[in-house]
Amino acid sequence: MQTRNPFLDEFSKLATSAAGVAQGVGEEARAFWRSQMERMVVDMDLVRRDEFDAVKDLAAAARAEADSLKARLEALEASIGTPAKAATKSASTKKSAKSS
Repeated sequence: MQTRNPFLDEFSKLATSAAGVAQGVGEEARAFWRSQMERMVVDMDLVRRDEFDAVKDLAAAARAEADSLKARLEALEASIGTPAKAATKSASTKKSAKSS
């Protein structure tokens, strides 16, 4: 035999609605923290990985080109017999002598 107890019915409804409210509060908290984390990331001015890799590749290419040009300059200096630094110093000395 089953009897209906109004107290148990009301308690069951209350527990069900409390669980729904708790779930809603949990979702609100997750949404709040997600928005706060997104705001922090934007404030930190981070870059995406693909942008970082592209700039890294550009820097590596520029470094390789600079090394190549340095080796070429050293080869030209060796063929002339005077280092470019000394030639630059003598040119700046000539300019300062003319202006005096």
